[in-house]
Amino acid sequence: MVKKIYDRYEISAQFPGGGWQQVLFREFEATLTSESRPFPCIFGVAGLKTNQLRFAFPDLLDAKSIADALHEFLPNARAFGLNTSLVVFSRPGPVRALQHYRSQFWATMRGLAEIDPTAWPTDVPESLDSPGWEFCFAGEPIFVVCNTPAHVLRQSRRSTSFMLTFQPRWVFDNIASRGAAMQMSVAKVRERLRPYDLIAASPSLGTYGDSENREFAQYFLDDSNEPARCPFHTLVEKKEQAA
Repeated sequence: MVKKIYDRYEISAQFPGGGWQQVLFREFEATLTSESRPFPCIFGVAGLKTNQLRFAFPDLLDAKSIADALHEFLPNARAFGLNTSLVVFSRPGPVRALQHYRSQFWATMRGLAEIDPTAWPTDVPESLDSPGWEFCFAGEPIFVVCNTPAHVLRQSRRSTSFMLTFQPRWVFDNIASRGAAMQMSVAKVRERLRPYDLIAASPSLGTYGDSENREFAQYFLDDSNEPARCPFHTLVEKKEQAA
């Protein structure tokens, strides 16, 4: 099987020279390890420093290429560590409008759901506009974050190319099990977010399962704090009709 994902130390060997893969990873690495401008997500920083993150650089970023990377990542994710995530970079290109990337993101999510051969978990609602909804692939609930080169005010969501991060839900469940320590960690993330972004924290940020929380609204945060609109009722309508 052709390898699709790499740890931080394998990237130099796999992509030698000054190719876009190394350029994007080194930028990502510098962002998360900066001491002068601490990155808000302390869990992602910890995951990078302990080599728990995995990275993919598909030549063509589409649903199939991401699915291939997820199929390699998910069965091994727990062995990578409790702060693991899969970060998928796309080849850089001309910067488009933020709305273009929003549409691209949700089209990609729907494409992934449609080609996923595994049934949607019965304990996860299919309606995006539900407090218990989370994106699922291969039977695994996953929190997804989109970064783009069009983000300006929300620097925590900026990257040189269209970038997706897939974090298994069990990572957050493990954090939540720490009780008071979890609350302190979340407070630290919010504290670091204030000086990092050029806009106030999004009102869409919330806690999974809370009645007012909607996970889909946190996946793609734009450069305003306008209420997020639900892109689809469900991602898997076509798959249900074909079943």
